[in-house]
Amino acid sequence: MNLSKDNLATIKTPGVIKPGKDIFTLPEKVLQFGTGVLLRGLPDYFIDKANRQGVFNGRIVVVKSTDSGDSGVFDRQDGLYTLCVRGIGQGKKTEENIICSAISRVLSARDQWKEILQCAHNPEMQVIISNTTEVGIQLVKEDRLIVGGRPSGDNSSLGDGNSSGSSGEGSISGEGRTASPVSFPGKLLAFLYERYQAFKGSPASGMVVVPTELITGNGKKLGAIVKELAQISQLEAGFISWLEEHCRFCSSLVDRIVPGKPDAATLAQLQQDLGYQDDLLAISEVYRLWAIQGDENVQSVLSFAKADPGVIIRPDIEIFRELKLRLLNGTHTLSCGLAFLAGFATVKNAMDDPGFSSFVADLMLKEIAPAIPYKLPLQEAQDFGLQVLDRFRNPHIQHQWLSITMQYSSKMRMRNIPVLLQHYKGQETPLPHFSLGFAAYLLFMKAVKKEGEQYKGEYRGQAYPINDDKAGYYFGLWKDRSPEEVVTLVLKDKNLWGEDLTLLKGFEASVREDLAILINKGAAAALARQQGGVRL
Repeated sequence: MNLSKDNLATIKTPGVIKPGKDIFTLPEKVLQFGTGVLLRGLPDYFIDKANRQGVFNGRIVVVKSTDSGDSGVFDRQDGLYTLCVRGIGQGKKTEENIICSAISRVLSARDQWKEILQCAHNPEMQVIISNTTEVGIQLVKEDRLIVGGRPSGDNSSLGDGNSSGSSGEGSISGEGRTASPVSFPGKLLAFLYERYQAFKGSPASGMVVVPTELITGNGKKLGAIVKELAQISQLEAGFISWLEEHCRFCSSLVDRIVPGKPDAATLAQLQQDLGYQDDLLAISEVYRLWAIQGDENVQSVLSFAKADPGVIIRPDIEIFRELKLRLLNGTHTLSCGLAFLAGFATVKNAMDDPGFSSFVADLMLKEIAPAIPYKLPLQEAQDFGLQVLDRFRNPHIQHQWLSITMQYSSKMRMRNIPVLLQHYKGQETPLPHFSLGFAAYLLFMKAVKKEGEQYKGEYRGQAYPINDDKAGYYFGLWKDRSPEEVVTLVLKDKNLWGEDLTLLKGFEASVREDLAILINKGAAAALARQQGGVRL
């Protein structure tokens, strides 16, 4: 049996959360650019939950912007999909199977652009969400950017949409534009201009735009690009004023691991347990966070936030970026080399080892949390850290340590060095777990050979790739130099860290000591020494 609206009544599996019939009559309130699993596992999950609680009462029109994937599966399943939530929440194992019904329909930007623009005429439409990857939020000066059923801008520079060999792309019919702009900001501009025209620029017709792409200040950047495109397109001043005064571009931060469709064996087992086939089934972890920068007016529009504490709307969301960057990402960075050298393949493998689990917890809660370069209560940082530890222990997420080592050097500088410097503003003693993590980084980065453009390291007979922009630097540095010399030269390198780290009292000596143990006795011995609290 396939998942569909007609088959919902025949699904009798205990514990499966199903939508009520009334949900399918709710108006469309959200336009979403992107069909990916992150959107389905986080924003769409929140909206679905709110609808089931009778809070938001609105569904989503999804815009499929790329040609990859099968959009027909959404039609065959009436926009329904199962989200299997698996993991640990508040220290307890959690399993949920939710048939999400937030998606009303999926429209192709290539083939159904006029239908997408027609959504701009819907007075119930209030919100635009996107996840087009970081590359999606870019200024693209398109040759045939057309809005409102006419070419926009200076035809000598942007083209008139009727050049030979265009195969109809950007052509104009009596009913308006027949093909969408290429870039996401171009599509968004066209939609907003259509709405401006449809409602004659009324203040109430303004939209709340919430991008979720992994870019700091994503809303601010997207808003600036859309405004610049409007100016390039020489759109009227009234539209630009409406855009600035009545449309809100809200920066946001999303945090949830949604690996997507499981492997064939896991999928088969899940579908057998559920009692139906779902070609859109996805697995997610329990933890979820969508931090949105906004005020009371934004809160009023995004009323689905009331349904789940994982949606947070505040004027300043920088604290959430800092917590995630330092405690989750920063802990990963300071642990990945050491974990790999200790023989652990995945984060879960390492967290199953009492010694390494203790190292990670102490590093995160006792060293990083008190030194986050942002003013916040220590208890708030530690509470966030405890949630992260639950996530690291999730048996359903197989996160490879080796993949975390990619661009190790830039991650170390961005995520961890500010924490180290903040620590030394108040104290003059080295952080022992930080020092060991840094020493493991130096040893991991010891490239011993180059094959083509690929640098490779070797530890205790095991070769591994070093995917880092600084791999060549370390390849040269380690040649004919002692470990002690390497430590000094690296810590002194302001090009790497922006600071001379040898000036931090005791840090150089601590890293040298840990590096010697790693080289001579191994990662397991170094970890054991940390647990014993013994410094040579």
